[in-house]
Amino acid sequence: MATDNGKTSANAPLSGTELQDLVAASDTGARNPVGFSAWVISGVALCWSLFQLYIASPLPFMLSSVTGLPLVFNDTQTRSIHLAFGVFLAFMAYPAFSSSPRSRIPRLDWILAILAAFTALYIFIFYRDLARRPGLPITQDLVVAGIGMVLLLEATRRALGPPLAVVALVFLAYVFFGSSPLVPDIIRWGGASFGRAMDQMWLSTGGVFGVPLGVSTAFVFLFVLFGSMLDRAGAGNFFIKLAFALLGHMRGGPAKAAVLSSMMTGMISGSSIANVVTTGTFTIPLMKRVGFTPEKAGSVEVASSVNGQIMPPVMGAAAFLMVEYIGIPYIEVIKHAFLPAAISYIALLYLVHLEAVRGNMPVLPKRIETTGLQSLLRTGITIASIVVLAGVIYYFIAFMRMLIPGLSGPLLIALLLAVYVGLIWYASRVPDLDLDDPNAPVVELPLVKDVIKTGLHYLLPLFVLVWFLMVERRSPGLSAFYAVLLLIVVVLTQKPLKSLFRGIRSAGQVAAFRDGFDDLIAGLIAGARNMIGIACATAAAGIIVGTVTLTGIGQVMAEFVEFLSGGNIFLILVFTAVISLILGMGLPTTANYIVVSSLMAPVIVEVGAANGVLIPLIAAHMFVFYFGIMADVTPPVGLASFAAAAVSGGDPIKTGFVAFFYSLRTVLLPFIFVFNTDLLLINVGWLGGIWIFVLATAAMLIFAAATQGFFMARNRIWETAALLLVTVLLLRPGFFLDLVQPPYETIAPQQIYETVEVQPDNVQLRVHISGPSFNDPGSRIERIMAFDLGAAGETGQARFEAATDLAVRLEDDRAILEEPFDMNSLAGRTLSNLDFYADEPVMLTSVEVPAERAPAEIFYILAALLLGLVIWSQRRRGGTLAGNPQAA
Repeated sequence: MATDNGKTSANAPLSGTELQDLVAASDTGARNPVGFSAWVISGVALCWSLFQLYIASPLPFMLSSVTGLPLVFNDTQTRSIHLAFGVFLAFMAYPAFSSSPRSRIPRLDWILAILAAFTALYIFIFYRDLARRPGLPITQDLVVAGIGMVLLLEATRRALGPPLAVVALVFLAYVFFGSSPLVPDIIRWGGASFGRAMDQMWLSTGGVFGVPLGVSTAFVFLFVLFGSMLDRAGAGNFFIKLAFALLGHMRGGPAKAAVLSSMMTGMISGSSIANVVTTGTFTIPLMKRVGFTPEKAGSVEVASSVNGQIMPPVMGAAAFLMVEYIGIPYIEVIKHAFLPAAISYIALLYLVHLEAVRGNMPVLPKRIETTGLQSLLRTGITIASIVVLAGVIYYFIAFMRMLIPGLSGPLLIALLLAVYVGLIWYASRVPDLDLDDPNAPVVELPLVKDVIKTGLHYLLPLFVLVWFLMVERRSPGLSAFYAVLLLIVVVLTQKPLKSLFRGIRSAGQVAAFRDGFDDLIAGLIAGARNMIGIACATAAAGIIVGTVTLTGIGQVMAEFVEFLSGGNIFLILVFTAVISLILGMGLPTTANYIVVSSLMAPVIVEVGAANGVLIPLIAAHMFVFYFGIMADVTPPVGLASFAAAAVSGGDPIKTGFVAFFYSLRTVLLPFIFVFNTDLLLINVGWLGGIWIFVLATAAMLIFAAATQGFFMARNRIWETAALLLVTVLLLRPGFFLDLVQPPYETIAPQQIYETVEVQPDNVQLRVHISGPSFNDPGSRIERIMAFDLGAAGETGQARFEAATDLAVRLEDDRAILEEPFDMNSLAGRTLSNLDFYADEPVMLTSVEVPAERAPAEIFYILAALLLGLVIWSQRRRGGTLAGNPQAA
């Protein structure tokens, strides 16, 4: 498909129908049959959405208590049903080959679809029998599991292409043939029988039906459905229009509007390709009209659409997986992810501004002129009003709950519906939004006040979602359920209510209600079809997770990566980034994140700690995720770049390279926040967060200016180098301070317990260990390990042992290290090659604690001086902060 797209798009942009086919081929299924087959696909997809809403609601518990029937399903049962829907629709909606029929479903696909659904449902049907004989599968179990594995891999190949299926097959081959002499010694293991493997992969929750599929079942489906329903209600067009009303009149306005609209749609969409096509069909032609080349126009859309997956709350389903993998609340994941995503988008807006200024591009006409001061004042008043309104709502709800706790719930629901009706009345006073033709000779930008009137009610479901997530602290699944419930009301009633308020007679209201009902059904079906690939991807990725658990290859990977990198944490990160990019070139973002995070995220943390660098687990997972999404951009397989080229008519490979260049800030940020965790708001308060946001935003704007070769004027080489240095000085000042003053103070090992006892909370402790090698008698091994001491308050010995899983025996002038308490702990795994029972003991040779030194922020002064020098140099050549393309 990529090659064909490349040939086509090099000649002319694809038509609207062809673009929809492109999205369908990757997201919802390329097959579009008619007649009975179409009814079956739509009916099953509709049932899937209704089932997901059922299990997310309180309804099962209510019905079970009333009827006495077992209508509440546990996690394993719901995963089984979820996968059955997914694989059935994969065989029905996706043809086997490019030459397979699109308008009908072959008989073989019917058989495969039904058989695949049965193998997935086997866990549900025979749940009690399997529970009675855990780990002891019978022949029937193994036959079904074997067939199910084959059909799952085929469904995955159809829905997502060969790469994920091939990766899963490689891991399966390692399970069965890992003991072969052909396998290198470093990764060889004992191998597993067919029965043991199938029990792990299919008949338990350690493989296909494990955490990834559980996240897809409990959380991801509802958020995908939420995005689909919101788009069906008309919010997608509203977001695009609003973005153009806000930014379209600026220099490079269509590009800036593309960034903003892609961010808004990307927050609720898990698909880069769908995001590119949805917003790109309108923004890319307009960008070309104001002077962007086809490749640059497509690249701006790719960079902004792909980054939608790092923007909370959905994050391409990775946010929900992080909750399960890291074991932290969803709200914490959102907190850690928000700042880098916001900074990245602000930097992209500035980047396209510089591109427009450098190209001296014209601006689109604005209907009402306002001065910059007026616009700034209006923006400030709007933001202040939103903050005040949010505070009023928060305290009003708190007051209602305190005043009438028993009736507050129904009363608040009634008030919410009253507000919705009021906003619909407000929207009915202006015409509905129509999507402009981007190829028309004249484009009249809409006014913000006109656009905002038409779509304020679309913000209510988003408000409900954020309220339940952030304030009520409900689960993501339940929060999304309530938001979808309100969306159902919106889709059903917005058209009839508008007709009523506009004075349209009863016949028109009936037609409007019928249109709303059709939109609801279409939204439910589209949401389910958008989930086919995700369900297959999370299930197939479970094979990789199961293999890691069964074979213990994770520990082997840690040793292998440490060997390749020599313990250098920067090389480990580069190695991980390359793996993420390579795997991601053929895998969807969610599957790529599951695979690489299962293999590499723990390795980053463990190898870092084993070499004296503490990296939070959330930082490692975010690092992996960022480079996973970059694969949608990177040639030669960047699918989002091919989709953008299909819209723009540009060269897809060149589009991919330019988009990667535009996305360099997304490459830089992960390397920064791994070492400077303040960017992830780890142990940072509100004031500190604001300061970090301002500082990091300034740094990324300067980085954009450096990579674009243009700031106030065209950069000279030394100015670009200076701007890059300013970026690093602002984002990582501690690196330069380490060169001037040592970060740690060395103390004698005999003072270990006294030193630990007086350290404040969460201090990093580094210990130098030396001991005889277990595998090579006569030689010694040197290690530097880092530990977080945690909270203070215990005795020095108790605190040290709790934090490190190590015990030190002080004898004369020596500190002898005892064997770790738990050989599966970090210390146990890291020191497993030391011989604790040799004649020469394992010694604690020195201990390091953070040293008192000058604040790292002192290097901000140097950054300011360098930046001032660049500004002075460019102003001498006629440059201004707004940019002067003529300045040399």
